[in-house]
Amino acid sequence: MKFLYNDTSVRLTGRWDTSDPRFAEATATGSYIEICFEGDMACLMFDISANLAPMPHIWIQIDGGASVSAPLDAYIPINVKKYGKHTVRVIYKSSVEAYSRWYSPRHGKISFIGYCADKALPIEPDTRPIIEFVGDSITEGVLTDADYFGGQKPYYEIDQMNRVHQDDVCATYAWLIAERLNMRPIFMGYGAVGVTRVGAGKVPAAPFSYPYNFDGSPISRGDGCAAPSVIMINHGANDRGATSEKYVSDYGMLIDEIRRLNPNATVVALSAFCGAHHVELGEFIEKYNAEHGCKVHYIDTFGWIPVTPLHPLRDGHRIVADNTVPKLEKILKGEI
Repeated sequence: MKFLYNDTSVRLTGRWDTSDPRFAEATATGSYIEICFEGDMACLMFDISANLAPMPHIWIQIDGGASVSAPLDAYIPINVKKYGKHTVRVIYKSSVEAYSRWYSPRHGKISFIGYCADKALPIEPDTRPIIEFVGDSITEGVLTDADYFGGQKPYYEIDQMNRVHQDDVCATYAWLIAERLNMRPIFMGYGAVGVTRVGAGKVPAAPFSYPYNFDGSPISRGDGCAAPSVIMINHGANDRGATSEKYVSDYGMLIDEIRRLNPNATVVALSAFCGAHHVELGEFIEKYNAEHGCKVHYIDTFGWIPVTPLHPLRDGHRIVADNTVPKLEKILKGEI
């Protein structure tokens, strides 16, 4: 039998647009799908009519076991050894950073139609608190594995056509923080975006893109889950060329939008790992809090990892997570 993306056996986590009855659409890596079925086989179905090669890559995890990476396809069969109840999680792992994911046609999107199986089972609730990450290519997971497919291939091919192999949102500081704190992650990360500049694929600057899933699609978060408890911002690496005055002014616009849409969330700003504007951002947030009577938290990350490479490898992301988690735990306990 065929079960659509809005069936009770399906849960969508992330910025999914469900306005099209044909499929649910997401363009940010880290968005994921969970299904629960009975049987010994299921077949996932995706609309790939707008996608370009190389296709986005996904992680597929069955019954909480190991994850396997695969390119997106129209049909992805899943076989299990034993007939019974099974759960499948599909995570949008990586794409080509330069592909359009904001304006139509969106070549780097994931469009989930549904799946086929013997029987659909209601999926168990996910009661973990929500944490949302708002950032750029570092949050997206670009070049966490920069050495993959290197060496003999030309630079342009390594940099773009192999990005689906080199990038992994699940290796990022953001995904690691969510796992360690047992929180449900939502991602808003696109390459080259800053608070002061448009990003790859013409994604608008962060203050203007934050309120949307993508062009024309107001912000939504999957299956109607609760609003985020925590929102963590990491912008600045792509704002190195802006003046500090412009940077903090536009950063304030982003905070305004985040607080407007999430009035009860704890907002945490991480300075750029490369150190860009980190002193000025700390001073600005202190002033912002005083002027608005709020408590946006600031974590200065400068010096945690080397400033090069700009995109941390896996070990760099682990170091950032190691340093951030204790501070975030204190914030959530009200200790700082």
